[in-house]
Amino acid sequence: MEENLASLRRPVTPSLRRGRPFRPGLDHPPGWKRGRPPRPRYEDHAEFEEEAEAEGLGPPQTKRKRAASAAAAAALEDQRLIDIIKHNGRLISLAVKKLVEDYESDKNSVTFQILTMVFEACGAKHEIYPDYLHESDVDEIVVNLVELARKGLVEDNYNSKQKDLKNFKENLVSFWDNLVVECQNGPLFDDILFQKIKDYVVALACSPPRVYRQVATLIGLQLVTSFISVAKTLSGQRETTQRQLNAEKKKQSVGPLVESLNKRLALTHENITYLEELMRKIFTGLFMHRYRDVDPEIRMSCIKSLGIWVVSYPSLFLQDIYLKYLGWTLNDKNAGVRRTSVLALQSLYEVDDNIPSLGLFTERFYKRMIQLADDIDISVAVSAIGLIKQLLRHQLLSDDDLGPLYDLLIDEPPLIRRAIGELVYDHLIAQNIKTSHTGARDEENESSEVHIGRMLQILREFADDAVLSSYVIDDIWDDMKAMKDWKCMISVLLDENPAIELTDIDGTNLVRMLRASAKKAVGERIVPAMDNRKLYYNKAQKEVFENSRREITSALLVRYPQLLRKYISDKAKISPLVDMMILLKLEMYSFKRQEKHFKAAIDLIFDAFFKHGEKDTLRSCIKAITFCCNECQADLKDYAENKLKNLEDELVLKVKNAIKEVEAGDDEYSLLVNLKRLYELQLSKPVKNDGLFEDMYRILSHLTDMDNEVKSFLLLNMHLQVAWCLHAIDDKNPSETSIDELLSKQSSLFEQLYYYLVVLPTYQEGGRSTSVLSCRVCIITAEMWCLFKKSKYSSTRLESLGYLPQLDIVQKFWKLCEQQLHISDETEDEDSNREYIEDTNKDAVMIAAAKLVLADTVSKDYLGPEIVSHYESHGASTTEIIKHLITALKKNGNFDMAALFLEALKRAYERYMTHVHDEENQTLIGKSYKECQDLASRLAGSYVGAARNKYKSEILKIIQDGIPYAFADLPKQLSFLEAALLPFVSKLASSDIPDILTDVQRRAQNTNLNGDQSSLGPYSTFVEHLRERQKNEVFQEEKEEKPVRRRGRPRKVRDVSGKKLFDGHNSSDEESISASDHQGHGEDDDDDDEADQPLINTIRSSASKLRSLKVSQQGTSGHKEAPVRSGSNS
Repeated sequence: MEENLASLRRPVTPSLRRGRPFRPGLDHPPGWKRGRPPRPRYEDHAEFEEEAEAEGLGPPQTKRKRAASAAAAAALEDQRLIDIIKHNGRLISLAVKKLVEDYESDKNSVTFQILTMVFEACGAKHEIYPDYLHESDVDEIVVNLVELARKGLVEDNYNSKQKDLKNFKENLVSFWDNLVVECQNGPLFDDILFQKIKDYVVALACSPPRVYRQVATLIGLQLVTSFISVAKTLSGQRETTQRQLNAEKKKQSVGPLVESLNKRLALTHENITYLEELMRKIFTGLFMHRYRDVDPEIRMSCIKSLGIWVVSYPSLFLQDIYLKYLGWTLNDKNAGVRRTSVLALQSLYEVDDNIPSLGLFTERFYKRMIQLADDIDISVAVSAIGLIKQLLRHQLLSDDDLGPLYDLLIDEPPLIRRAIGELVYDHLIAQNIKTSHTGARDEENESSEVHIGRMLQILREFADDAVLSSYVIDDIWDDMKAMKDWKCMISVLLDENPAIELTDIDGTNLVRMLRASAKKAVGERIVPAMDNRKLYYNKAQKEVFENSRREITSALLVRYPQLLRKYISDKAKISPLVDMMILLKLEMYSFKRQEKHFKAAIDLIFDAFFKHGEKDTLRSCIKAITFCCNECQADLKDYAENKLKNLEDELVLKVKNAIKEVEAGDDEYSLLVNLKRLYELQLSKPVKNDGLFEDMYRILSHLTDMDNEVKSFLLLNMHLQVAWCLHAIDDKNPSETSIDELLSKQSSLFEQLYYYLVVLPTYQEGGRSTSVLSCRVCIITAEMWCLFKKSKYSSTRLESLGYLPQLDIVQKFWKLCEQQLHISDETEDEDSNREYIEDTNKDAVMIAAAKLVLADTVSKDYLGPEIVSHYESHGASTTEIIKHLITALKKNGNFDMAALFLEALKRAYERYMTHVHDEENQTLIGKSYKECQDLASRLAGSYVGAARNKYKSEILKIIQDGIPYAFADLPKQLSFLEAALLPFVSKLASSDIPDILTDVQRRAQNTNLNGDQSSLGPYSTFVEHLRERQKNEVFQEEKEEKPVRRRGRPRKVRDVSGKKLFDGHNSSDEESISASDHQGHGEDDDDDDEADQPLINTIRSSASKLRSLKVSQQGTSGHKEAPVRSGSNS
C-alpha cells in the first residue's frame, strides 16, 4: 500500500530522481505532453528548492528566511489548532503540513487534534480526552456535545461580531481545503481519518443546536468541494496514464513499464471511486437534511455548493437525483435561497455541454423559472430573467411561454424593466439563438435597418399609447445600438431606405423612437422616475451627452426641415418631431454655415402652431421657438425672437376675429382652437393687448349659451391675463394706473367666477363639459384667492389688491367642489385620454381646496372640517391628499387639531342625519353611516404609540366636546357616540375613563332616557365600552393608522427573527419545501388590488397584447413546443 501511495505522489524533476538513470522517451511524468515544455510555476520552483535544499543540492536559505521559518515553527508549537483558525490564518498551511507529517507516526493523536478542533469550532466547551474519544462511538460523543449546548456551555464563533473572529469562516474553509489537498497522497485514502471526520461532521450537522449545524454544514460542504478538486486531478492523471498505456500497447511492448502503468491506472480509478463514494455519503447524510434547514443561511450555502459541484464535477452530480434540489428550492420562502438557486442554474445552463442532460429537469421546472421573473423580491426576479434568457438561447422555451414576461416591460422597478428589455432585445431583435450548427448570432452581422424593423414590429402593439411605447423603448435602449443610428432612422422616415416600407403606424412609432432615443442619448428621462430625484452627472458623463448632442445635430442639420415639411400635417408625428429642436446644439448651424436650414425649421414650426390645435403640438411649438430665442446667438436669435413676436400678434388677431364671428352668430370652433393656442402661449409668456381681456369678458357675459369648453378657456385666459398683469407691477413703486387696471380685471373675473359658483350647482345634466367647467371654476377661484390673499398685501403699497372672500361665497365654492368629488372613478377613467384631464379631475379640485386651508387664505373653521370630513369617501388618491393636509396642519403648533377633527366628524354625521331625515333608501343611509365610522377610525388611528400620550389632551377634548353634541337632540344624535367617539375612547388609558363615564351617566340621568330602548342602543354600547376600558389596566393592542395602499411591488419583508441556539426537536427535520412546487413561496398574490400594482398598471391592459407577440425568427430554426410538466416534487 505504501508503494502504491508513493507512486501517486507529484513527480520530481527527472534529474533529481535517484536509483536509476533517466530514460528519454520512456520515463514521462503524468500529464506530460509533446512540444515546448510549459513555463515552470512558482510553486514548482518553491517545491524544487525545498527538496533540493533537503538533499543539499540547493543554495542555503538566507538568515531572514531561516528566522521566519523558525518563528513560524515556534508559533505552531505554542498555539492550538482552533486558535490558529480563529486568529492566525496565515499559519494554516504550515499547521496542516505538520499534522500530515505527524499522522504517519501517531494517527490517533492527529485524529484527536482534528476532531477536537471541529468540536471547538462549533463552540462546545468540552472536556473530551483522547482515550474517551477513541473508545466511544460517534453518537455518544455528539449527545454529550448537545448536552453542553443545552447547558449553555457553548460560544458562537460562527455568528460572532468580534473583530478578531471576522476571518473565522474563511480560515475554517481554508483549513479543510488545505488538509484534503495535503492528504491526497496518503491519509485521504487510508479509510480511517476522513471516514471518522465524515461521521462526526454528519452527526453534528443533524444535531439540534443551530451553531453546530452551521459549522458542521460549512465543513461538510467544503469537504465535498475539496474532494472534487482532488478527484479532477486524479481524473487528469488517469487520462494521461491511459494514453501512455495505449501508446505502449500500440508498440506491442510487454515489460515492467506496461505493468507499472496498469497498476497506476487501477489505483487511480480506485481512489476516484473511493472519493465519489465519500461524496455520496456526505450528500446523503448532510445535504439531504440541511438543504431544508430552518436557517435560510444554511439552506443558501447548501444550494450554492450544489451548484458549484454540478458545474465542476458533472460526471457525478449532473443527474436528476441531484438537480431536483435546485428545482425544489426555487419555491423557498426566503428570497436569498431562491436567488441562490437561480444563480446556480444560470451557471449550469451557461455550459453548452450540460444542455443535453438537462432536458427532463427543464421540462419539470421551466414554468417555475418563468414565474420567478415576477418574484416579489427584485433581485430574484432580475436573476430569473437572466436564467430565462439562457433557456431561450438554447431554445428550451417556446414563444407562447413568454407572454407573461412581456407585461414586465412596463413594471415599476427599473431593474426588472431593464432585465426584461435585455431579454426582449436578445430574443426578438438580435435573435441570439444557439443551434447545433452555429454559435450565437452576432448583432454586428445584421444591419440597423433589420433591428429597427423588428423593433417597429414590437412597438406596433403600442401604437395607441405613447406612454407604453416610451417604457418599451427605455427598457431596450441600452442594448440596441440601432436606436443610436440617427442617420438610419432619418433615412427610413424620409422613405430613402427601400429595406423598410413604413406604414402610418410604423411611422408614428419610429418618430416616437427617434425622439425618445435622442432624449436618452443627451441624458434626459423618457419615463418617470420612482423617486423623482434630480439627475446629476459627472464630467465624463456630460461629455458623452455633449458628443451625442453633436451627433444628433449633425444628422439633422440638413434633414430636419425635410422631416418637418413631410409630416407637418400629421398630428401624431409633428409633436415629437418639433420636440427634437430642443435637443440640438444650435450653434452648429452657424459653424456649419447652415443658417438657411435653421430658418426653414423655425418657419415650419411656426406654420405647425397654426395648423394644429392639440395641446401636445402647441406646447412643443412654443417650447421649441422659446428655446431658440434663449439659446441662439446673433442673427439666429433675432430671427427666432421676431418669429415669436409675429406668432403672438397673429394669434391675438385671430382670437379677436373669432370673438367677432361668434358674436355675429358663426361657429365657435375657431374661437375654441385659438383660445387653446392663446392659453398655451400665456403659460410661457405674457401676451400684451389692450382690448383682449375686455373682449373675452364681453363675450362671456353676453353669450351665456356658448359651449362650456369655450367658457372654460375664456376663464383660463382671463385668469392668466390677471396673473401676468400682477407680475408686471413694480411692488416697490407701483403706478396708480396699473393698480386700477388690475383691480378692474380682478373685479371682472371674480364677477364671472361667482356667477358660475351659483349657476353650475343647479345644472342637473350637462355631461363631461359641465364637469370640466365646474372644475375650472373651482380651481381658478382658489388660485385667484391665493393670488390676492389679503394678508400678503396688508401694510404694503399694494394693500388695495388684497382680497378676502365672504363666508357665503366660500360655502358656494365648497358646494361646487363637493359635486365634483362625487363624480365616479369609472366616469373619470372613461375620460382618461382626453386633453387636460389631469387639470380637471376631482384630485385637482381637492388640491385647490386644500391649498386654501394650508395657505390660510380663507377661514379654516369652515373649509378645513368640510375637507377632512371627506377623508374616507372618495378613493385612495383623495384620501392621500387629505392625509398630507392633516400632516401639514399638525406641524403648525398653534392650530387646534381637536376642534378640526370634531367639526369634521360632525359634518360627516350631519350628512348621515340628512339622509335619515329625507327618508332615502337604506343603502345610502348605511353607506353614509359607515363613512362616518371610517372617518372616526382613520382620525383616531393617527394617535398611536407615543403620539397617543403626546396628544392626550386633544383626544380628551374631542370626546368631552363631542358628548354634549350627542345629547343635544335626544335621542336622534345619540348614535354620534358610537359612530364618531367610540374609536377615540380606545386611545385613552383606563385612568382617564371614570370622568368620561361619570359625565355620560350624569347627562343620561338629567335627560331621563326612558324612551324607546332601541334608540338608546348607541348609548348603551358606548357606556359598556367605557366600563370595559375602565377594567382593563393594560392598553389593548392598537392598530396603526391604516395606510393608503402603496402602488407597485410589495415591500420585501425582512427576516427579523433572532438567532436561536435550539430550534426544537425537529431542527433536523424542519418544514420541507421539497414538495412545494405548487405553493409558490415568495410569489406575488394574483388577487391583489389594483392599488398594489405599479402606477403604470393603470394603462397596463394594453400590454396584454404582448402575450401574442411574435417576431419572425429570420434565418433561425423554429422554437420547440413548450414541454408539458408532469409529476410532483416530492
